[in-house]
Amino acid sequence: MSLGYDGKLYILAFDHRGSFQKKMFGIDGEPTAEQTETIADAKRVIFEGMLEAVERGVQADATGVLVDEQFGSDIPARSREGGLKLAMPVEKSGQNEFDFDYGADFGAHIERFDPDFSKVLVRFNPDDPDTAMNERQLGRLKELADWLHAHDRKFLFELLVPATDAQLESVGGSSERYDAELRPELMRRAIEQIQDYGVEVDVWKIEGVDERSDAQMLAEQARSGDGREGVTCVLLGRGASTEKVEEWLEAAAPVEGFVGFAIGRSIWWDALKGYLDKSLTREQAAAQVADNYLHFIRVYEGQPVS
Repeated sequence: MSLGYDGKLYILAFDHRGSFQKKMFGIDGEPTAEQTETIADAKRVIFEGMLEAVERGVQADATGVLVDEQFGSDIPARSREGGLKLAMPVEKSGQNEFDFDYGADFGAHIERFDPDFSKVLVRFNPDDPDTAMNERQLGRLKELADWLHAHDRKFLFELLVPATDAQLESVGGSSERYDAELRPELMRRAIEQIQDYGVEVDVWKIEGVDERSDAQMLAEQARSGDGREGVTCVLLGRGASTEKVEEWLEAAAPVEGFVGFAIGRSIWWDALKGYLDKSLTREQAAAQVADNYLHFIRVYEGQPVS
């Protein structure tokens, strides 16, 4: 199987676990069976919004679902049955350092659900003073990448580059300045360092950048080196406002090497809150998810939006 992915990919991401149960439901620690079903049902509402978007005409094979095993219930199977692209996380939730959710059994879980993409979320700053942590992460990521490609499976890598204390101090403590002035080049260097370690990625899921030139730089880095000509990028939403996500999409969409997005909370958070506080019916909440998902597709494709 050649490295990379060719085709559009519009992913609705709702694989959130620890943060989801705490921030949406106020549940700390291990949820009970009843609480697990409550959370799983909320995720089914999000998925119903995706199904509605498909009914409205979204191309199924460009439509991606990123959902977890813990709370995903029957969603992975229903996604596969519906011809949607399925992505599932491999990382343990709620940790700053990447590790496998199911330890050495990660491969068995991947084979059980048979996703189109196995996804990791990794926080990796090339200038992190904790170089030992970065080295540990790289070792685990190479183990995963090698296993996936030995088994003809695709690797979806969500890269977050949080600022170090020194980096944030250098921009006067402004996260906005960090995002604009420092993060793009740090992301490029992170991708380069991960590649140099021998971790081969099919699709990079990366934070948005304001400038098209920065998106171009990142796409070129993702494809640099022999055998990476087909490697692609999708843009993540980071829970940002609709307006900010629109800016990022408009910057990245025209760039060769970008094939879509993987957006989560910016699409479903308010709709799900409305459903849980009963200000929206289940059908209304699902319709709002579909509306928001379709809106971002239109923005990405340069279509008129209302």
